[in-house]
Amino acid sequence: MSEAHQPIPLLRTPLHKFHVERGARLVPFAGYEMPVQYPTGILTEHLHTRAAAGLFDVSHMGQIAVRPISGQLEDAARALERLVPIDVTGLPHGRQRYALLTNEAGGVLDDIMVANRGDHLVLVVNAACKAVDLAHLRQHLEKACKIDQLPDRALIALQGPLAQAALAGLAPAVAAMHFMEVRTVPILGADCEISRSGYTGEDGFEISVAADRADPLARALCEDSSVMPIGLGARDTLRLEAGLCLYGSDLDSTTTPVMAALEWTIPKVRRAGGSRAGGFLGAEIVLRQLSEGAPRRRVGLKVEGRAPVRGGTNLYADEISANTIGLVTSGGFAPTAQAPIAMGYVDNDLVTAGQRIFAEVRGKRIALRICDLNRGGQSQC
Repeated sequence: MSEAHQPIPLLRTPLHKFHVERGARLVPFAGYEMPVQYPTGILTEHLHTRAAAGLFDVSHMGQIAVRPISGQLEDAARALERLVPIDVTGLPHGRQRYALLTNEAGGVLDDIMVANRGDHLVLVVNAACKAVDLAHLRQHLEKACKIDQLPDRALIALQGPLAQAALAGLAPAVAAMHFMEVRTVPILGADCEISRSGYTGEDGFEISVAADRADPLARALCEDSSVMPIGLGARDTLRLEAGLCLYGSDLDSTTTPVMAALEWTIPKVRRAGGSRAGGFLGAEIVLRQLSEGAPRRRVGLKVEGRAPVRGGTNLYADEISANTIGLVTSGGFAPTAQAPIAMGYVDNDLVTAGQRIFAEVRGKRIALRICDLNRGGQSQC
Protein backbone atom coordinates (compact mmCIF):
# COMPACT_ATOMS: atom_id res chain seq x y z
CA MET A 1 0.00 0.00 0.00
CA SER A 2 1.43 3.40 -0.97
CA GLU A 3 1.94 6.10 1.66
CA ALA A 4 -0.78 8.15 -0.04
CA HIS A 5 -3.32 5.40 0.73
CA GLN A 6 -2.23 4.60 4.27
CA PRO A 7 -5.22 4.92 6.63
CA ILE A 8 -5.03 7.90 8.96
CA PRO A 9 -4.60 6.67 12.55
CA LEU A 10 -7.58 7.37 14.76
CA LEU A 11 -7.12 9.86 17.58
CA ARG A 12 -7.81 8.87 21.16
CA THR A 13 -9.37 10.93 23.93
CA PRO A 14 -7.79 11.17 27.40
CA LEU A 15 -10.36 8.61 28.58
CA HIS A 16 -9.32 5.86 26.14
CA LYS A 17 -7.86 3.63 28.90
CA PHE A 18 -11.00 4.21 30.97
CA HIS A 19 -13.16 2.91 28.09
CA VAL A 20 -10.97 -0.11 27.38
CA GLU A 21 -10.94 -1.20 31.01
CA ARG A 22 -14.72 -1.14 31.05
CA GLY A 23 -15.02 -3.31 27.95
CA ALA A 24 -16.32 -0.61 25.61
CA ARG A 25 -16.82 -1.45 21.94
CA LEU A 26 -14.76 1.21 20.20
CA VAL A 27 -15.61 2.53 16.74
CA PRO A 28 -14.30 5.29 14.45
CA PHE A 29 -16.21 8.55 14.89
CA ALA A 30 -15.17 11.98 13.58
CA GLY A 31 -11.55 10.83 13.40
CA TYR A 32 -11.52 9.42 16.94
CA GLU A 33 -11.72 5.96 18.44
CA MET A 34 -14.87 6.31 20.54
CA PRO A 35 -17.03 3.99 22.69
CA VAL A 36 -20.32 3.17 20.96
CA GLN A 37 -21.49 1.02 23.88
CA TYR A 38 -20.34 -0.88 26.95
CA PRO A 39 -21.16 -4.54 27.82
CA THR A 40 -24.47 -3.43 29.40
CA GLY A 41 -25.74 -2.44 25.94
CA ILE A 42 -27.39 0.62 24.40
CA LEU A 43 -30.88 -0.05 25.79
CA THR A 44 -29.66 -0.35 29.38
CA GLU A 45 -27.42 2.70 29.02
CA HIS A 46 -30.26 4.78 27.58
CA LEU A 47 -32.75 3.85 30.33
CA HIS A 48 -30.12 4.31 33.05
CA THR A 49 -29.48 7.88 31.89
CA ARG A 50 -33.21 8.61 31.97
CA ALA A 51 -33.50 7.16 35.51
CA ALA A 52 -30.16 7.99 37.16
CA ALA A 53 -26.92 9.47 35.72
CA GLY A 54 -24.89 8.71 32.61
CA LEU A 55 -21.26 9.70 32.07
CA PHE A 56 -20.32 10.53 28.47
CA ASP A 57 -16.87 11.16 27.03
CA VAL A 58 -17.30 14.08 24.62
CA SER A 59 -13.65 15.08 24.52
CA HIS A 60 -13.69 14.74 20.72
CA MET A 61 -15.70 17.97 20.58
CA GLY A 62 -13.80 21.16 19.82
CA GLN A 63 -13.23 23.81 22.49
CA ILE A 64 -12.21 27.23 21.17
CA ALA A 65 -11.35 30.46 23.01
CA VAL A 66 -12.22 33.79 21.34
CA ARG A 67 -10.29 36.65 22.95
CA PRO A 68 -10.68 40.34 22.00
CA ILE A 69 -7.46 41.94 20.81
CA SER A 70 -8.64 45.24 22.31
CA GLY A 71 -9.15 43.67 25.72
CA GLN A 72 -12.83 44.64 25.62
CA LEU A 73 -15.13 41.62 25.55
CA GLU A 74 -17.84 43.62 23.76
CA ASP A 75 -15.55 43.85 20.72
CA ALA A 76 -15.28 40.07 20.55
CA ALA A 77 -19.04 39.70 21.06
CA ARG A 78 -19.88 42.13 18.25
CA ALA A 79 -17.36 40.43 15.97
CA LEU A 80 -18.87 37.01 16.64
CA GLU A 81 -22.34 38.40 15.92
CA ARG A 82 -21.24 38.68 12.28
CA LEU A 83 -21.23 34.87 12.17
CA VAL A 84 -24.14 33.87 14.45
CA PRO A 85 -27.69 35.28 14.73
CA ILE A 86 -27.82 35.20 18.55
CA ASP A 87 -27.37 38.06 21.02
CA VAL A 88 -23.73 37.64 22.03
CA THR A 89 -23.34 41.24 23.23
CA GLY A 90 -26.13 40.77 25.75
CA LEU A 91 -24.86 37.40 26.99
CA PRO A 92 -24.10 37.87 30.72
CA HIS A 93 -20.88 36.75 32.34
CA GLY A 94 -21.25 33.13 33.44
CA ARG A 95 -23.95 32.25 30.92
CA GLN A 96 -23.96 30.38 27.62
CA ARG A 97 -26.27 30.17 24.60
CA TYR A 98 -26.92 27.75 21.79
CA ALA A 99 -25.97 29.29 18.44
CA LEU A 100 -25.83 28.49 14.74
CA LEU A 101 -22.88 29.41 12.54
CA THR A 102 -24.41 30.45 9.22
CA ASN A 103 -23.04 30.83 5.70
CA GLU A 104 -23.82 33.36 2.95
CA ALA A 105 -26.88 31.34 1.88
CA GLY A 106 -28.24 31.23 5.43
CA GLY A 107 -27.32 27.55 5.79
CA VAL A 108 -25.94 26.13 9.04
CA LEU A 109 -22.19 25.47 9.08
CA ASP A 110 -22.37 24.10 12.64
CA ASP A 111 -24.43 24.32 15.81
CA ILE A 112 -22.34 25.41 18.75
CA MET A 113 -22.41 26.64 22.34
CA VAL A 114 -21.13 30.14 23.19
CA ALA A 115 -20.16 30.99 26.79
CA ASN A 116 -19.17 34.35 28.32
CA ARG A 117 -16.17 33.77 30.59
CA GLY A 118 -15.66 37.42 31.56
CA ASP A 119 -12.65 38.42 29.47
CA HIS A 120 -13.17 35.97 26.62
CA LEU A 121 -15.73 33.72 24.95
CA VAL A 122 -15.54 29.93 24.81
CA LEU A 123 -17.13 28.01 21.96
CA VAL A 124 -17.88 24.28 21.99
CA VAL A 125 -18.19 22.97 18.43
CA ASN A 126 -18.93 19.61 16.82
CA ALA A 127 -16.04 17.18 16.42
CA ALA A 128 -16.43 16.70 12.67
CA CYS A 129 -16.60 20.47 12.12
CA LYS A 130 -13.92 21.82 14.43
CA ALA A 131 -11.13 22.25 11.86
CA VAL A 132 -13.47 24.01 9.42
CA ASP A 133 -15.01 26.10 12.22
CA LEU A 134 -11.58 27.17 13.44
CA ALA A 135 -10.56 28.29 9.94
CA HIS A 136 -13.93 30.07 9.47
CA LEU A 137 -13.56 31.96 12.74
CA ARG A 138 -10.01 33.00 11.96
CA GLN A 139 -10.95 34.11 8.44
CA HIS A 140 -13.71 36.40 9.64
CA LEU A 141 -12.62 37.48 13.12
CA GLU A 142 -8.83 37.66 13.10
CA LYS A 143 -8.77 41.49 12.92
CA ALA A 144 -10.75 41.78 16.16
CA CYS A 145 -10.04 38.54 17.99
CA LYS A 146 -7.39 36.00 18.84
CA ILE A 147 -8.77 32.52 18.11
CA ASP A 148 -7.21 29.63 20.03
CA GLN A 149 -8.13 25.97 19.98
CA LEU A 150 -7.94 24.35 23.43
CA PRO A 151 -6.52 20.90 22.62
CA ASP A 152 -5.35 20.23 26.17
CA ARG A 153 -8.91 20.18 27.54
CA ALA A 154 -11.11 17.11 27.87
CA LEU A 155 -14.90 17.30 28.04
CA ILE A 156 -17.11 15.03 30.15
CA ALA A 157 -20.91 15.14 30.21
CA LEU A 158 -22.87 13.91 33.22
CA GLN A 159 -26.57 13.60 32.37
CA GLY A 160 -29.72 12.42 34.11
CA PRO A 161 -32.00 13.21 37.06
CA LEU A 162 -29.31 12.13 39.55
CA ALA A 163 -26.48 14.01 37.83
CA GLN A 164 -26.62 16.93 40.26
CA ALA A 165 -26.40 14.70 43.32
CA ALA A 166 -23.50 12.71 41.85
CA LEU A 167 -21.47 15.76 40.84
CA ALA A 168 -22.29 17.67 44.03
CA GLY A 169 -20.64 14.84 45.95
CA LEU A 170 -17.34 16.07 44.52
CA ALA A 171 -18.25 19.74 44.02
CA PRO A 172 -21.11 20.97 46.24
CA ALA A 173 -21.22 24.36 44.47
CA VAL A 174 -22.83 22.86 41.35
CA ALA A 175 -26.11 22.32 43.21
CA ALA A 176 -26.75 26.06 43.03
CA MET A 177 -26.15 26.32 39.28
CA HIS A 178 -29.03 27.15 36.93
CA PHE A 179 -29.65 25.85 33.41
CA MET A 180 -27.11 27.26 30.92
CA GLU A 181 -24.99 28.73 33.71
CA VAL A 182 -21.19 28.33 33.49
CA ARG A 183 -18.82 28.39 36.44
CA THR A 184 -15.20 27.62 37.28
CA VAL A 185 -15.37 24.98 40.02
CA PRO A 186 -12.45 23.08 41.59
CA ILE A 187 -12.85 19.29 41.57
CA LEU A 188 -10.17 16.96 42.95
CA GLY A 189 -7.75 19.89 42.97
CA ALA A 190 -8.29 20.85 39.32
CA ASP A 191 -10.18 23.91 38.09
CA CYS A 192 -13.05 22.75 35.87
CA GLU A 193 -15.24 24.86 33.59
CA ILE A 194 -18.72 23.49 34.24
CA SER A 195 -21.93 24.31 32.38
CA ARG A 196 -25.37 23.11 33.37
CA SER A 197 -26.42 21.82 29.97
CA GLY A 198 -26.39 18.69 27.84
CA TYR A 199 -27.61 16.75 24.83
CA THR A 200 -30.03 14.21 26.25
CA GLY A 201 -33.18 16.10 27.24
CA GLU A 202 -32.25 15.52 30.89
CA ASP A 203 -30.76 17.75 33.55
CA GLY A 204 -27.00 17.57 33.60
CA PHE A 205 -23.58 19.14 33.31
CA GLU A 206 -20.71 19.38 30.85
CA ILE A 207 -17.30 19.52 32.50
CA SER A 208 -14.25 20.91 30.72
CA VAL A 209 -11.13 19.74 32.52
CA ALA A 210 -7.39 19.57 31.83
CA ALA A 211 -6.75 16.47 29.73
CA ASP A 212 -4.44 14.89 32.30
CA ARG A 213 -7.12 15.22 35.01
CA ALA A 214 -9.99 13.73 33.01
CA ASP A 215 -9.35 10.08 33.87
CA PRO A 216 -9.24 10.58 37.67
CA LEU A 217 -12.40 12.68 37.45
CA ALA A 218 -14.30 10.07 35.42
CA ARG A 219 -13.26 7.31 37.82
CA ALA A 220 -14.27 9.36 40.85
CA LEU A 221 -17.69 10.07 39.35
CA CYS A 222 -18.22 6.39 38.59
CA GLU A 223 -17.61 5.51 42.23
CA ASP A 224 -21.14 6.84 42.76
CA SER A 225 -23.52 3.92 42.25
CA SER A 226 -25.93 6.11 40.27
CA VAL A 227 -23.34 6.84 37.55
CA MET A 228 -22.81 4.54 34.56
CA PRO A 229 -20.53 5.19 31.55
CA ILE A 230 -22.56 5.64 28.38
CA GLY A 231 -21.50 5.29 24.73
CA LEU A 232 -22.35 7.06 21.50
CA GLY A 233 -25.19 4.64 20.72
CA ALA A 234 -27.30 5.72 23.68
CA ARG A 235 -26.21 9.32 23.24
CA ASP A 236 -27.87 9.19 19.82
CA THR A 237 -31.11 7.57 20.98
CA LEU A 238 -31.36 10.00 23.91
CA ARG A 239 -30.95 13.10 21.73
CA LEU A 240 -33.41 11.70 19.15
CA GLU A 241 -36.07 11.23 21.82
CA ALA A 242 -35.43 14.82 22.88
CA GLY A 243 -35.79 16.05 19.29
CA LEU A 244 -32.25 17.47 19.29
CA CYS A 245 -30.39 17.91 16.00
CA LEU A 246 -27.28 16.00 14.98
CA TYR A 247 -25.09 18.05 12.67
CA GLY A 248 -24.53 16.29 9.37
CA SER A 249 -27.86 14.48 9.67
CA ASP A 250 -30.53 16.98 10.73
CA LEU A 251 -28.50 20.12 10.00
CA ASP A 252 -26.18 20.98 7.14
CA SER A 253 -24.95 23.91 5.05
CA THR A 254 -28.14 23.93 2.93
CA THR A 255 -30.49 24.04 5.94
CA THR A 256 -31.43 27.43 7.39
CA PRO A 257 -32.37 28.04 11.04
CA VAL A 258 -36.01 28.55 9.99
CA MET A 259 -36.12 25.29 8.04
CA ALA A 260 -34.66 23.53 11.08
CA ALA A 261 -37.36 24.95 13.42
CA LEU A 262 -34.57 26.68 15.33
CA GLU A 263 -35.72 30.26 14.81
CA TRP A 264 -36.20 30.47 18.59
CA THR A 265 -32.41 30.92 18.76
CA ILE A 266 -32.75 34.29 16.96
CA PRO A 267 -33.80 37.00 19.47
CA LYS A 268 -35.78 40.15 18.66
CA VAL A 269 -32.65 42.28 18.77
CA ARG A 270 -31.24 40.41 15.73
CA ARG A 271 -34.53 40.31 13.78
CA ALA A 272 -36.05 42.94 11.50
CA GLY A 273 -36.70 46.06 13.55
CA GLY A 274 -34.22 45.06 16.26
CA SER A 275 -31.40 47.35 17.30
CA ARG A 276 -28.80 44.96 15.80
CA ALA A 277 -30.97 43.36 13.13
CA GLY A 278 -29.19 41.08 10.68
CA GLY A 279 -25.51 41.65 10.16
CA PHE A 280 -24.68 37.93 10.13
CA LEU A 281 -23.84 35.80 7.11
CA GLY A 282 -27.01 34.92 5.19
CA ALA A 283 -29.10 37.38 7.21
CA GLU A 284 -31.17 38.56 4.24
CA ILE A 285 -32.35 35.01 3.49
CA VAL A 286 -32.93 34.04 7.12
CA LEU A 287 -34.84 37.23 7.98
CA ARG A 288 -37.00 36.84 4.89
CA GLN A 289 -37.85 33.27 5.87
CA LEU A 290 -38.74 34.46 9.38
CA SER A 291 -41.46 36.65 7.89
CA GLU A 292 -42.50 34.59 4.86
CA GLY A 293 -41.71 31.01 5.88
CA ALA A 294 -39.24 28.45 4.53
CA PRO A 295 -39.83 25.90 1.76
CA ARG A 296 -39.43 22.95 4.13
CA ARG A 297 -39.62 22.38 7.87
CA ARG A 298 -38.10 20.01 10.41
CA VAL A 299 -40.76 18.00 12.20
CA GLY A 300 -41.07 15.16 14.66
CA LEU A 301 -42.44 11.90 13.27
CA LYS A 302 -44.27 9.14 15.15
CA VAL A 303 -44.20 5.83 13.31
CA GLU A 304 -47.38 3.77 13.20
CA GLY A 305 -46.39 0.19 13.85
CA ARG A 306 -43.08 -1.25 15.06
CA ALA A 307 -40.80 -0.97 12.02
CA PRO A 308 -38.04 1.64 12.49
CA VAL A 309 -37.66 4.33 9.83
CA ARG A 310 -34.02 5.39 9.41
CA GLY A 311 -32.36 8.54 8.19
CA GLY A 312 -32.28 8.89 4.40
CA THR A 313 -35.79 7.46 3.93
CA ASN A 314 -38.06 9.34 1.49
CA LEU A 315 -41.44 10.66 2.62
CA TYR A 316 -44.68 10.72 0.60
CA ALA A 317 -48.12 12.31 0.99
CA ASP A 318 -49.98 9.01 0.46
CA GLU A 319 -49.51 5.32 -0.21
CA ILE A 320 -49.30 5.58 -4.00
CA SER A 321 -47.76 8.92 -5.00
CA ALA A 322 -44.35 8.87 -6.66
CA ASN A 323 -43.58 12.47 -5.65
CA THR A 324 -41.56 12.89 -2.46
CA ILE A 325 -42.63 15.52 0.07
CA GLY A 326 -39.67 15.21 2.39
CA LEU A 327 -36.89 13.15 3.90
CA VAL A 328 -36.23 11.45 7.23
CA THR A 329 -32.93 12.70 8.68
CA SER A 330 -32.81 10.73 11.95
CA GLY A 331 -34.83 7.73 13.07
CA GLY A 332 -34.78 4.62 15.21
CA PHE A 333 -36.28 2.86 18.19
CA ALA A 334 -37.01 5.06 21.22
CA PRO A 335 -36.35 3.01 24.38
CA THR A 336 -38.30 5.36 26.65
CA ALA A 337 -41.36 5.43 24.39
CA GLN A 338 -40.91 1.75 23.45
CA ALA A 339 -41.71 2.69 19.86
CA PRO A 340 -39.95 3.82 16.67
CA ILE A 341 -39.69 7.59 16.18
CA ALA A 342 -38.00 9.86 13.66
CA MET A 343 -37.47 13.44 12.60
CA GLY A 344 -37.05 14.92 9.18
CA TYR A 345 -38.00 17.64 6.73
CA VAL A 346 -41.38 18.03 5.06
CA ASP A 347 -42.65 20.52 2.47
CA ASN A 348 -43.85 23.50 4.50
CA ASP A 349 -47.39 23.53 3.10
CA LEU A 350 -47.91 19.98 4.44
CA VAL A 351 -46.61 20.60 7.96
CA THR A 352 -49.61 20.11 10.24
CA ALA A 353 -49.50 18.38 13.61
CA GLY A 354 -51.25 15.03 13.33
CA GLN A 355 -50.94 14.94 9.54
CA ARG A 356 -50.54 11.35 8.30
CA ILE A 357 -47.75 10.82 5.77
CA PHE A 358 -45.80 7.80 4.56
CA ALA A 359 -42.20 6.57 4.42
CA GLU A 360 -40.99 3.97 1.96
CA VAL A 361 -39.03 1.20 3.66
CA ARG A 362 -37.86 -1.77 1.56
CA GLY A 363 -40.52 -1.08 -1.06
CA LYS A 364 -43.38 -0.78 1.44
CA ARG A 365 -45.14 2.41 2.55
CA ILE A 366 -45.21 2.87 6.33
CA ALA A 367 -47.50 5.45 7.94
CA LEU A 368 -46.20 8.20 10.24
CA ARG A 369 -47.81 11.17 11.91
CA ILE A 370 -46.25 14.63 12.09
CA CYS A 371 -45.55 15.83 15.64
CA ASP A 372 -44.85 19.33 16.91
CA LEU A 373 -41.39 20.20 18.19
CA ASN A 374 -41.22 22.38 21.30
CA ARG A 375 -38.97 25.42 21.75
CA GLY A 376 -35.90 23.30 22.39
CA GLY A 377 -36.68 20.92 19.54
CA GLN A 378 -38.19 18.15 21.68
CA SER A 379 -40.73 15.97 19.94
CA GLN A 380 -44.29 16.33 21.23
CA CYS A 381 -45.64 13.07 19.78
